[in-house]
Amino acid sequence: MSQPFKVVIPARYASTRLHGKPLLNIAGKPMIAHVCERASAAGAEEIVVATDDMRIFDTVMKLGIKAVMTHPDHQSGTERIAEVAGICGWSANDIIVNLQGDEPLIPPDYIREVAFALAGQSQAGIATLAAKILDSEEIFNANAVKVVLDKNNYALYFSRATIPHCRDAINRVSTTYLRHIGMYAYTVAFLNRYCSWQASPLETIESLEQLRILWHGDKVLVKVVDKTPEAGVDTHEDLLRVERVLLAANR
Repeated sequence: MSQPFKVVIPARYASTRLHGKPLLNIAGKPMIAHVCERASAAGAEEIVVATDDMRIFDTVMKLGIKAVMTHPDHQSGTERIAEVAGICGWSANDIIVNLQGDEPLIPPDYIREVAFALAGQSQAGIATLAAKILDSEEIFNANAVKVVLDKNNYALYFSRATIPHCRDAINRVSTTYLRHIGMYAYTVAFLNRYCSWQASPLETIESLEQLRILWHGDKVLVKVVDKTPEAGVDTHEDLLRVERVLLAANR
């Protein structure tokens, strides 16, 4: 289903591992510009950068993209996006894609697919992405979040553990493991509901914010895509890697 959607890009200056990373230069322009271009290529009807820093705000506005200053004390990007929805006066059924400001290589198709997946059903107020795990080491990597789905592609559980667990090792060969990709599409109504919930024990144990949704009885739709996208930027080495990819693509 083709339905209009908006993209909100949370962008913080105070990154502990790479200070000021939304403004760092990649192939001749700030990283946040590349991310906004991905959102535009996806066909978003509106793109808003949500930030708590005037340096990012000013840079984005000079690029001709809307920026909103948000409260500095939000506990999560989801809360920041809910504030943006309120500031912009968006309606309850509007669909918003949360695109992280350090993902300059995210495929525009993925942004579009998660929005359209949410629009194509009525049971969940949130949708996300996953991809098949092809590297056996990734199955046991706690940094790779796994998700198990029901027959209709709604999430049963997210975990850093290896799920589903194969009691017999021989069955592992035929088991499909899915890695969660942390991109979300939500309705504004869902965002408001989410922000009213208390944190859950499961999300605290696993350090996975999305478990709050399952704990409170809501559904999460999961769209399975072809592959896990290129990693975002957390370190200086990531910055150089992303620049190499972008320069090669523009040759």
